[in-house]
This record gives sequence, C-alpha cells and structure tokens, in this order.
Amino acid sequence: MRSPLLLVIVLVVAGCSEADPVASSAATAAPATTTSTSAPTTTTTSTTSTPAPTTTTSTTTTTQPPPELLGLSLEVAAEIDRVLAIAAPQGDGRVFLAQRAGTIHIIEADGLVRDEPFLDITDRVRAGGIEQGLLSLTFHPEYAANGRFFVYYTDANDDTVLAEFSVTGSASLADPGSERQILVLEQPTERHNGGMLEFGPDGFLYVAVGDGGDGGHNGQKPDTLLGTILRLDVDGETPYAVPAGNPFVAGGGAPEVWAYGLRNPWRVSIDEDHIYIADVGQSDLEEVTVLPLAAGGANLGWAYREGSACFNSPECEETDTVLPTVEYPHGEGCSITGGLVYRGEAIPELRGTYFYSDWCQGWVRSFRFAGGVATDQQEWSDLDPGQVNTFGTDGMGEIYIGTWGGGVLKLVPVRAEE
Repeated sequence: MRSPLLLVIVLVVAGCSEADPVASSAATAAPATTTSTSAPTTTTTSTTSTPAPTTTTSTTTTTQPPPELLGLSLEVAAEIDRVLAIAAPQGDGRVFLAQRAGTIHIIEADGLVRDEPFLDITDRVRAGGIEQGLLSLTFHPEYAANGRFFVYYTDANDDTVLAEFSVTGSASLADPGSERQILVLEQPTERHNGGMLEFGPDGFLYVAVGDGGDGGHNGQKPDTLLGTILRLDVDGETPYAVPAGNPFVAGGGAPEVWAYGLRNPWRVSIDEDHIYIADVGQSDLEEVTVLPLAAGGANLGWAYREGSACFNSPECEETDTVLPTVEYPHGEGCSITGGLVYRGEAIPELRGTYFYSDWCQGWVRSFRFAGGVATDQQEWSDLDPGQVNTFGTDGMGEIYIGTWGGGVLKLVPVRAEE
C-alpha cells in the first residue's frame, strides 16, 4: 500500500518496546523535513470589502489567491514518541501533545518544545499492552477564561478514567493535584478502550468508549456505557449532568449514551453539525460513519455487523443499524486511525476535507462528506507518516499527525513558486 517517499521524513524512533512502554522525554523540534504528493484540482476565491453606507469614497480590497497547490507534505514539528492525542484551545498559538505514558508536552508558538511537561500524571496512568495509557485530551470551550481541560486514561486497575484538570491564576502549567474524576469505567479486559474526547457546538462533551474487548457482548447493550458515544454536561451537576436531549433519558438505555453499537472507536471528531466516527474492525472491515449531531440514539451495528457486512448474527438483517459512510477491507489495512476535517487557513482548497489513516499500512486518505455520502475520495499516495496514532489540530485548525515511532508531523501545502 505504501508508495516511496519523494523526499525522506527524518523520524527519531524511540528505544522503547512493549516491554518498556514508558516513552522518551520531549526534545526540541527538529528542522522541517518534507514529503510531497499530488494535489486535487485547485480552486481560488476572492473577497471584497464594501465600505459603510455613510462613506463617500469607495475602497475595494481584493485578497489574492495563493499560488497553485501542487501537493501536500509533512513537516517534523517535534520528536516525541507514542503521542496519542494532539489538541489546542481555539486560537491558541501552542500545540499540546498527550504522550501515552502520562505526560502532556507543549510545542510553543515559536515551534520549540517546552522542557517541562504541561502535565505529568505518570504516577496514576497504566500504559501496559498496546491499548492503554493517556488516551485523549481536550480543552473546555472557555479554557482561556476557566483553565479547564479533560483527559481520558487507563488507571492502575486497568479501568478507564475521565478526569478534569485545571490551570489556575497566572500559572502556565497544570496542577496534577487538581484532578477531579468525572467518570470511572470498569473494563473487562485491557483492550478496546476507545477514549476520544471532544466538545460539540452544543457545549456538551462527547466521549468515545470501546466495548472493553468483551467479544462483542457489549456492543448491542445501550444500557451499558461500553461500546458507545457518551454525551455529558460537565458544566452542570457534579460530577456531570445528563443533557435533557440525550436519546435514552426516558428509558431504553443508559441516559449518558448518545450512540451505541461500537467496537473500538479509535478517534472521533466533530465538524460543525456532524460527528465522524472511525471504528476499528475485527476480521475484515474498517469503517468511518458520519452522523448528524441531531441523530442521537443511532445503532452503528457492532457486533451484529462489522462495517456493512453481517457478523455471525441472525439478528443482523432484523436490526435497524446505520451503515458506514466509508469502509475498506483488511487487504488494505488492519486498524483504522480516525482523523478530522481540515478547517485551517494554509490550504483553503482542502477546507471541508476529512483525513484519516490506517495504523498498519500508514497511508493517508481523505474524502468530503456531502449530500449524505462520501465524495472526492483520495489516497495521498506519497505521504508516508508511518504508524499513525492520532490526528489533531493547533488552535488555528492546521492538522498534525502523531506517530508511534516518534514523529509529530504537520500537514503543509506544497505550492508553485510565485
């Protein structure tokens, strides 16, 4: 599946193994190194500012379109291994990197990695096996005013914890002692933890939870919190409130559950009024399902279905399930890494494009969601980031990729010279 790189990305591979899962310490960002790929058709736009009605003179300003987009490349932004989550408060010039072992590091606005971690909770995070650790990070929509952020991690009991931390006063680092545990999920095994966190435009926190590696028994049980997308109001009661519009508030499932029928949702993302859910398959198929946020209560099918196919279940055809928007067979990969929709400024031609990857094959693909279906599907064949753990953005909407081998890579345009 991989295509040769046009140029080589220099990645520093940490000397950690599964026997020694503690990741390496942060290092200063490496000089940018790139790999490029062909671009889709370029579109250009212009904007005109109109003077106010009371103005007697007319001034028109036209924004020049950028030079032709020739392709995309990956710049090395930092060399930190096992980064599982990348996030930033909106408009913030920094990028926050959640490392599997339990630390969060900062790429400062000048591109350098801060020596001291933003948060260190390695004393309470278990990073055993391959699916445990500090799994996700997101910032409260009002972070600039309240200093609140949220993480999802595996604890010493092999259970998963949704917790809030805070930065107070003029402090630039988080206080490990500020932890407020919101939810503890008892896990039947060390696998299928899911763990993506993201706030929706409704102000509620969406939490992607795997089925716990229980052989598929939890997938079709909306009364359990495993194998679901939860929707919580973390600004309401303590430890949280259930939004009144959740689909099972009146019964039929756990009131926290917003959607169910998931196996291991490894990265979900919210774009405007839709949620993109990437669910790791078991035998044959990997999938992405795009749902409108108004569609609470959806059943995504596991374990009656794997992707669009029935999965050893006579109930498959009798159950109302949502079919995936995009799927691919295990001949093309083995474990999907969900991504996100590009909304940055550097590549206006690709705004509205969803990027994702496969952990085993390392390719990068994209599509646009329009009219209820995936359009403009494309594989960026010369982008070869390696084993992709996660996608994330900085505060301006530019995309970053975290890899297992140690590279934190920024997606940047390659343009024709002016």
